[in-house]
Amino acid sequence: MIGVRLKSLKRHGRSKEVEAQKTMTLGKISMSAGRVGKALGLSAIGLLAAAVPSFAQDAPAAPSALATGAANGAAMASSAGSYTPMTPTPGIGMPVDGGLNLQAQFSPTGVYGEWLHHGLLWVCAIISLFVLILLGIIIVRFNRRANPVASKTSHNTVLEVVWTLLPVLILVGIAIPSIDLIAKQYKPAPKTALTVKITGNQWFWTYGYPDNGDFEVISNMLNIPGEPTINNGVREVGSKPWDGPSHLEVDNRMVVPAGEPIRLQITAADVIHSFAVPSLWFKLDAVPGRINEKVLFIEKPGVYYGQCSELCGAKHGYMPIAVEALPRDKYNAWVLTHAGGAIDGQKPAADAAPAAAAPAAAPAGDASEAPAGEATAEAE
Repeated sequence: MIGVRLKSLKRHGRSKEVEAQKTMTLGKISMSAGRVGKALGLSAIGLLAAAVPSFAQDAPAAPSALATGAANGAAMASSAGSYTPMTPTPGIGMPVDGGLNLQAQFSPTGVYGEWLHHGLLWVCAIISLFVLILLGIIIVRFNRRANPVASKTSHNTVLEVVWTLLPVLILVGIAIPSIDLIAKQYKPAPKTALTVKITGNQWFWTYGYPDNGDFEVISNMLNIPGEPTINNGVREVGSKPWDGPSHLEVDNRMVVPAGEPIRLQITAADVIHSFAVPSLWFKLDAVPGRINEKVLFIEKPGVYYGQCSELCGAKHGYMPIAVEALPRDKYNAWVLTHAGGAIDGQKPAADAAPAAAAPAAAPAGDASEAPAGEATAEAE
């Protein structure tokens, strides 16, 4: 009996060893199968990775457009940062102590008007001198002592023709250049001229730039050290190196390009104001509910000052005008310092970049989705 049991135990142990060997064999087979599967998966991923660049190469416009937009944006940002307000030249574009004559003119109409003004002064001086000489002759030659018997002449045809026609000719000579000057001042601006909209308010100016992104600039007079505050929140004059005279300098100037015609459209928000800059021979009323238009042409870069020339309320004397004329490239840089600013006829940089990137983004999206679909199919 004991021998039979030993034999059965030996057989049972051998069967367990066989089962264990079978289990180990199956485990080795599954591990090798897993390694094969991993290898196949890695090879499939490699094939997909190799396929992705081929799709990206089919649409090279996307990265180039984005790179171009980034480059343009960087260029605009660098140029925008180059703007610094211009320092005015003493005595130019501003009144001077003891000045008796007109300010030096820096516009074509101003030069013409200054010439006509001086011409009229000479005409007035010659006529006044002529009349003074006639009075002197009459006093000396035709007094009671020198001429006791008075003349009884009642008519002199030649004399009457001369003293009638001569004043007429003088008036015609004055009228022709005067009318020509008026015509030049109100000549319409070219279609391509830059437009600036000016609004008079109690008591500050607002300058709008519809051709440059339609942003606005609010211009207040700087406060004067040692005097009552005129405009709360505005700095004092002289606190920046580019500040001009007190009572004339502002926190934000009206910046325009020099050397080209500018269309100024002037109106008012409350009462009648008047936009006047003497050194540019410019003056035009700002009337509520009405737009008055006039052309401004500044011959050279500089800072030119003026004031409201229509009594508009308690702070009428604290409503100065500061016009800063810059070369066109500097003006463009100034425009780009404002939110939404754009060069004439161009879209703002913030709007142009998405517009350029949107069409190029579509092929890139298709390229990224195609390999994903193929990978899913391989996995299934």
